[in-house]
Amino acid sequence: MGRAIAAALVALAAVTGCTVQPSDGDGKRRSPVHIELPGGTPSPARTQTGGSPSAAPAPPDDGKPSAAPPAPARVLWSRGATGRDVRELQARLRQVAWLFEGPTGTYGEQTERAVSGFQGKRGLPRTGRTDTVTWQRLLGMTREPGRWDLYLMGGQPADPPDPRCTTGRVLCIDKTSRTLRWMIDGRTVSTMAVRFGSQGTPTREGVFSIYWKSRDHVSTLYDSPMPYAMFFSGGQAVHYSADFAARGYAGASHGCVNVRDEAAIAELYAQVRNGDKVVVSW
Repeated sequence: MGRAIAAALVALAAVTGCTVQPSDGDGKRRSPVHIELPGGTPSPARTQTGGSPSAAPAPPDDGKPSAAPPAPARVLWSRGATGRDVRELQARLRQVAWLFEGPTGTYGEQTERAVSGFQGKRGLPRTGRTDTVTWQRLLGMTREPGRWDLYLMGGQPADPPDPRCTTGRVLCIDKTSRTLRWMIDGRTVSTMAVRFGSQGTPTREGVFSIYWKSRDHVSTLYDSPMPYAMFFSGGQAVHYSADFAARGYAGASHGCVNVRDEAAIAELYAQVRNGDKVVVSW
């Protein structure tokens, strides 16, 4: 009879997935089975002393602090920013063919789109804002822009006027800063960027005077428009240049003084009179 009971218990254990447990060493009877909890989670194991369940061992402390998440990249410039640094950003974006206007020195929509495109091409977040990571990537792909890369389309400050420009009505033209000042009795009325002749057809230097004005002039020598032409030396004149407006200092004139701002030269043309002095200097 005893053997039959024992066999029944063994069969029950096999069916229910349990195992028979012997009595503990102190002679006390414990539960005869270690029950597998639902979901396959075992019941807490007892310590060798028969007390509370054993805790999982704590990870070793190597004394090193846990790694902090990386700080977000700092934004250097974004839409609305202005200044020389923005000009450099734009000049470098031009070098890698992500920007085709300017540099203007103003972080506008075109610059934001160019930065976003540059970022996306290199797997960076497309924010359109120039952060430290974007800037370092751009620096590594471009060269240091020169002065006329920064002011390719004008906007450069004028140098102090030549002393010969401080009296009377004068078109004061400076080849070093590539600017024209319209001055009356030592006061600067307006300033604009200008472009000169190439090495083969240089703009003459010296003191001249306006001897002829031609509002819709067309060059007979080069068959090219010269709007708002104000002649001061032979065939050389101050006039508006659509090529200068389009290409900036990437091109040159045939000796004339080109102006790229049509509104500015239209206003200048209305004020200048025949006989007004012209000073062209380095």
